[in-house]
Amino acid sequence: MSLTVSDVRLVTPEGVHDGWLTIEDGKITHIGRGQAPGNGRSLGGRTVVPGFVDVHTHGGGGGSYPEGDPEKAAEVAAFHLGHGTTTTLASLVTASPATLARTASALADLCEQGLIAGIHFEGPYISKARCGAHDPALLREPDRAEFRELVRAGRGHVRMLTIAAELPNALDVIRDAAAEGVIAALGHSDATYEQTLAGIEAGGSVATHLYNAMPPLSHRDPGPVAALLQDDRVTVELINDGVHVHPAMLRLAAHESGPARTALITDAMAAAGMGDGRYPLGPMTVDVENGVARLSEGGTIAGSTLTMDVAFRRTVREMGASLVDASTMASLTPARVLGLDGEIGSITVGKYADLVVLDEDLRLDGVMRRGVWVREPA
Repeated sequence: MSLTVSDVRLVTPEGVHDGWLTIEDGKITHIGRGQAPGNGRSLGGRTVVPGFVDVHTHGGGGGSYPEGDPEKAAEVAAFHLGHGTTTTLASLVTASPATLARTASALADLCEQGLIAGIHFEGPYISKARCGAHDPALLREPDRAEFRELVRAGRGHVRMLTIAAELPNALDVIRDAAAEGVIAALGHSDATYEQTLAGIEAGGSVATHLYNAMPPLSHRDPGPVAALLQDDRVTVELINDGVHVHPAMLRLAAHESGPARTALITDAMAAAGMGDGRYPLGPMTVDVENGVARLSEGGTIAGSTLTMDVAFRRTVREMGASLVDASTMASLTPARVLGLDGEIGSITVGKYADLVVLDEDLRLDGVMRRGVWVREPA
């Protein structure tokens, strides 16, 4: 099946230009400038960016991945797909070993169906001092045998583990993760600058939601933020929802790490796309008021209600990023983190036709995945 999409403003790694593209069997086969040959589907000059890639999301549309219900998990993936996230990891929160193994096994089925791209364990090997919305009673020291069992439960689909580098045995587990093909993400950590560097040397290559759940940047005690920003081996996650991080600090991080080392994430929980109210996040209870999610007990920020289309728009409007840089942070860089940048992450001949159509205000107007419209442009 062949489809030509014409009269569009294409955002590619090389720049922004008016043109057209042709799709065959779900992949981009031609990209051109100016008028398309023949009668293509005209999108009236709308902006087209690659499908978003979210490597950190817990839920949305009222559902939550940590619940371990395959039907609800599929609905979460569909909800975020409707907001332009064509590739996503299912992020879990700290739970008992049995619960994590059971949930990973259930989510592995969805990975094999192609609905999600993998599983992310955010915990249980994180700092009690920086646990955020994780149940401190369930946190534990890194355990190599337990980690291997969790990877086995995920049947080859565990893609990321968030771990605090300062904990006993953490460096061994980080090395084990690398050996298993699992990305070690450093975060929810009370580590020093030096301890964070040790975690990077062991194989840590992602910063879980930089700034959040870690000591603040200080001129005499740089802590993990400086170590993670300055090392070219590390990709930093940023939550751009207007709540988690001040725009000035977002700009600082993006300037220091550059678009090629910055990945926009949502860290969304069940309330994304829903109204205010009370929602579960693993074993914890979260209250959402005015779109801000906080633990019912203690008031700690507990994930977000963000979607990637909003994160993209905010990155252009609030951070002042170019369309190309925002697209890199929302798509190509996280695709590279997952090792999928040869297939997705940019509008490039030979890659899958995962596309997001935006109107003149950069609001979502259409979504295509693998060459099929998930949401038809108006």
